[in-house]
Amino acid sequence: MARQSVSPQITANILEFVKTNQMRAGDHLPCQMLADTFRVSRAPVNTALKKLEQMGIVRGEPNRGYFLKVDAANVDTAKQEAPPQGEDEDPLYFRIAEDRLAGKLQERVSENELIRLYDVARTRLLKTLHRIAEEGWVERLPGNGWSFRETLTSRRSYEEGYVFRAVIEQQAMLLPSFVADEAAFEKARAVQTALGEGGYETWSRAEIFKANNDFHEMLVACSQNEFFLDSIKRINRLRRLIEYRITIDRSRLPRQSAEHLHILDLLEAGRRTEAAAFLYTHIMGASRIKAPQV
Repeated sequence: MARQSVSPQITANILEFVKTNQMRAGDHLPCQMLADTFRVSRAPVNTALKKLEQMGIVRGEPNRGYFLKVDAANVDTAKQEAPPQGEDEDPLYFRIAEDRLAGKLQERVSENELIRLYDVARTRLLKTLHRIAEEGWVERLPGNGWSFRETLTSRRSYEEGYVFRAVIEQQAMLLPSFVADEAAFEKARAVQTALGEGGYETWSRAEIFKANNDFHEMLVACSQNEFFLDSIKRINRLRRLIEYRITIDRSRLPRQSAEHLHILDLLEAGRRTEAAAFLYTHIMGASRIKAPQV
């Protein structure tokens, strides 16, 4: 089953793909081709295509796939719906997260322990644990055991993580190997625009975190340096739980998205040094706002 938190971004990606390639009504949208283009499995692409069918943008034909119903010129990407709620706001997920942060869960636990503690069926528990494993803060052990991975737990470590991110992300942007990825920029712009133009009011905490996480990791990936990218992915995994615990001030998210778009504007204009300086200020500004809540 496709994770609901993924399909809204894939939906935006498909619409941008249609517009970029100036596709016409009746053109075929092969699922495997789209999955390969966006480097995801077929499942989230199918979910996104079904959503586009509900929106009247594509039509599905049995045994043939999906086809555009409108020309690219008539596709309005600004009218995308907010990501669906539900799985992202899974109460069991957040109970486990809170208990882990509070030290109520040991580093290693068994499925039977968790079933007794949370009074849930094994299938329900496993669904949540597999989601957590995908996010990188728990891993399965041989048998029915699970091991929680290291995470940030204090205000000091949280602030240090932001300093680390600010320095690494700024320097990654200044590396001679940095190359702007036009396709990645286009996808990021679609997500950040959707977030700033209404998504901030309805998207889940997990979806907001992922959208902004993906933006910063995408910028570091442009450095073409795997060590920089690996370090950023690791710090983002470490801070995930503490980010979920912080109360989101949704009123500041449009400004945050606007700053992300400004960074893209600077890079696309060839003003990389200016973009790097702005990125550093942007990250440290977020730290000053969030750290007092830890």
